[in-house]
Amino acid sequence: MAPGQVVRRIRRAAALLLVISIAVAAAANSGGARPTSLRIGLVLDDTYINDPYEHGAYVGLRRAIRDFGAEGKVVVPKPGVAGYVSPLTYLARQRYDLIIALGYFETGALDQVATSFPHQVFALVDSSLGDLKHRHPNVLGTRFETQEGAYLAGYLAVLLADERPGRHVVASVGGVKIPTVDAYIAGYRAGARAANPHVELLNGYSNTFDVASKCRAIALGQIARGATAVFQVADACGLGALAAAGERGVWGIGVDVDESQLGPHILTSVVKRVDVAVFDIISSYFRHRLRTGTDAVFDLANGGVTLGKISPKVPPALLRRLEPIRAAIVDGRTKVPARL
Repeated sequence: MAPGQVVRRIRRAAALLLVISIAVAAAANSGGARPTSLRIGLVLDDTYINDPYEHGAYVGLRRAIRDFGAEGKVVVPKPGVAGYVSPLTYLARQRYDLIIALGYFETGALDQVATSFPHQVFALVDSSLGDLKHRHPNVLGTRFETQEGAYLAGYLAVLLADERPGRHVVASVGGVKIPTVDAYIAGYRAGARAANPHVELLNGYSNTFDVASKCRAIALGQIARGATAVFQVADACGLGALAAAGERGVWGIGVDVDESQLGPHILTSVVKRVDVAVFDIISSYFRHRLRTGTDAVFDLANGGVTLGKISPKVPPALLRRLEPIRAAIVDGRTKVPARL
């Protein structure tokens, strides 16, 4: 997906590529190891690192270069031009050891550049190799099983709805309909149905990750139809959905990062640990354990997907009911769908 990686704004600098270099000396290594020649490149949409989703990737990179004494470089596309071929090509020509692309919207460019540089090692965070046109042996894909965390959020939302009289309705607001968005929504709806097979499920797409007013309008319509919880899967646009939930006194559920700071109406958030994935990939490369040509998987079991802070208003008895549901997902007894 994810909601955070779509091109959101015209970039504000004039260079062909905007670059942030991060060098870490041996003295900064937590383990005291000697510096290595390892160089890591990360391609983002926003060099200002002001998007929570992309900031997670940046945090993972910073942690890895601190621990391994390597060099990191963040590269951003040409200002005002959508496209990731140039930054990926730049890093490949500079012979970076490991080049990391982030999200579904970088898949087309990565597919092209990985073909042109077959001996270069690439990692695609938050998209599977199956999202590429070709099966590249020099690319590692990364899947987040976000549907697992969303299942828990949907289950909890319906447990709370069941405590109210009348119809039971929960809703979701997606941004652009892409696989990484639909995985969240599919898991959320499956968890809601598991809690109550008769729950009414509402879903709408704003077709944007940017315009908060569009998500707000969708959420207000869903709340008018009885929704007692609204799950946003639309990045900055989804903030409008969460604001609508707060205005109307219903639960809001955040996405990608913990959004509990938005107010007491936030029930929880389905958190995608992009920082964990980026660090783990770099660590695997550093230790000569990286296996390209396949997907790395991050889920509830390994902490790549989690729930954020849960509202203290949720009764402890309901939280206890969530634990066996989580355990059943982790040990494989409950299979959560990732498609609608």
